Amino acid sequence: MTNPGNSPRIARGGKAIYGAPLGILMLEARFPRIPGDMGNGTTWPFPVLYRVVSGASPEKVVLKGAAGLLPDFIDAAKDLVRLGAEAITTNCGFLSLFQKEIAAAVGVPVATSSLMQVPWVQATLPPGKRVGLVTVSGSTLTPAHLEGAGVPLDTPLVGTENGKEFFRVLIKAEKDDMDIAQAERDVVEAGKELVARHPDVGAIVLECTNMPPYAAALQAEVGLPVYDIYSMIIWFHAGLRPRVFA
Repeated sequence: MTNPGNSPRIARGGKAIYGAPLGILMLEARFPRIPGDMGNGTTWPFPVLYRVVSGASPEKVVLKGAAGLLPDFIDAAKDLVRLGAEAITTNCGFLSLFQKEIAAAVGVPVATSSLMQVPWVQATLPPGKRVGLVTVSGSTLTPAHLEGAGVPLDTPLVGTENGKEFFRVLIKAEKDDMDIAQAERDVVEAGKELVARHPDVGAIVLECTNMPPYAAALQAEVGLPVYDIYSMIIWFHAGLRPRVFA
């Protein structure tokens, strides 16, 4: 590489790790994270930094409101920023409860939940259509979770609690292995139920960060746009490292 005019080349320091501006706060779990899952490093077309929050099990976060875990998530987010993260996200949509607190504590952009896409997606829809949600747990996704992500409280949603595989492996931790085909069916069936119950749904947002592997199957089944944590993080990262057009 040439150095025109022999001008000095200064590399800026101050971080421990470079080239991975996005930090992901992970729940502590043992289920398989297949490609497309947020916790699988091959999902991303760019490097990311991971930090597992000890004690933050899916059951505690999804079914018990993440009670008592805010300090742990803030400390983990600060650790990621110290390592070199320039923005923070999480691998559970239910952490929208902590959006304001984590953002206030770390001083970098924070996107805790895929649910934050709902207002953007709603803006794209024609009159008379609205966004619907597929969530891992419809019974525990409360108005507080929706408010934390800026989601209208009357947004229709369906959970996967009545499925045969997805909920019991991811949330109840009944086993470490997962039948991927059955997990896909659980997500697709939840989406079909959502559309059947609410014909005015014009697009779907998947709350759960483990659902992107099944988004294409759901979109093919219902014929509507489907957005998830993957679509959101690709957008989020694009602002951290805009493409250079030569």
